[in-house]
Amino acid sequence: MTASVPSEPVVSLRRAGEADRPAVERLWLMFRHDMSEFEGVLPHPDGTFRQDRLHLAFGEPDWIPYLVRADDRPVAFAFVRGLAGPTRVLNSFFVVRGARRTGVGLRAVREIVARHPGSWDIAFQDANVAAVRFWRRVATEIAGEAWTEERREVPGRPDLPPDAWISFRTAPGPGRPPVA
Repeated sequence: MTASVPSEPVVSLRRAGEADRPAVERLWLMFRHDMSEFEGVLPHPDGTFRQDRLHLAFGEPDWIPYLVRADDRPVAFAFVRGLAGPTRVLNSFFVVRGARRTGVGLRAVREIVARHPGSWDIAFQDANVAAVRFWRRVATEIAGEAWTEERREVPGRPDLPPDAWISFRTAPGPGRPPVA
């Protein structure tokens, strides 16, 4: 009798539309829950967290929400802003715990950056040790040694430590024009 090896899930990334919004909203709650550990923020009385970026991602023309699925299951999201400007910002990025350390996050970021070549900024918190390791690895895999890291104050939040920001630049790949 031979043991069957589970097949690797089919991972897909697509621009999230209104039909995907309920799944992204549920992932958003998990994201904000994870971030509350580093920001010291509690949920609102109704159990939700702030949703300003969620609304911007689905409503502003300069933003794109992405949804990542493993087979038919939503496992991650990313919000990109600054599409009309000189620098794109990976504004929010989240992978569910069960899909972390599987390569899903790195694959998603590579695909997003490939779709929007140019200058990139990505923020994270130094207290989030896993994020520090992840984003430095992402920057190195995408840009080699051509990336920088700096600390920037959080606008309107003098009570929080500065965010770490990684910056790099990419060029369109062969046969890969930017897409919206």
